[in-house]
Amino acid sequence: MELYTEYTPNPDTMKFVLTKVIMPLGTAEFTDFDSAKRSGLATELFAMNFVNRVFFGANFVTITKRPEFEWDAIIPHIGEVILKYVQSGKAVIEETEKTEDSETDPVIKKIKELIETHIRPAVAMDGGDVIFKDFKDGVVHLQMQGSCHGCPSSALTLKAGIEGLLTRMIPEVKEVVQV
Repeated sequence: MELYTEYTPNPDTMKFVLTKVIMPLGTAEFTDFDSAKRSGLATELFAMNFVNRVFFGANFVTITKRPEFEWDAIIPHIGEVILKYVQSGKAVIEETEKTEDSETDPVIKKIKELIETHIRPAVAMDGGDVIFKDFKDGVVHLQMQGSCHGCPSSALTLKAGIEGLLTRMIPEVKEVVQV
């Protein structure tokens, strides 16, 4: 198994890419040590005082560092923890029950479909994710995760990219906002 790093548009985040799938379904984000209790790997990463956020994608871990630390000094430590943990064979995250999406509103179904098929894969390339939260009165509410959280480019991604696509493809969508 190999691990390599990729820079993201957010200067405080780095994408650690593995040649192995660690999250077969979905993503997970942890914003502090307490929120990481259901993930042994996230707990180990937060034990390092320079880690500020942890995000798991299919085959990557996006780390947000504390601003006072430089990537050159901490990348080897983070990489070592990730590799050692994944090679141990332990689950990256404790399984939680999946709930079926029983959405009946056709507009919301189409919004979720476009997010899943077009938006999430593109955002995942930069180490992030977009989660649908709500649609009301023509406004789609989304949550940005991973490298997208706090990224200087996320406002442009949200408005020019995501809002542009959704308003073109779904006439009922008038605006997209971040929650």
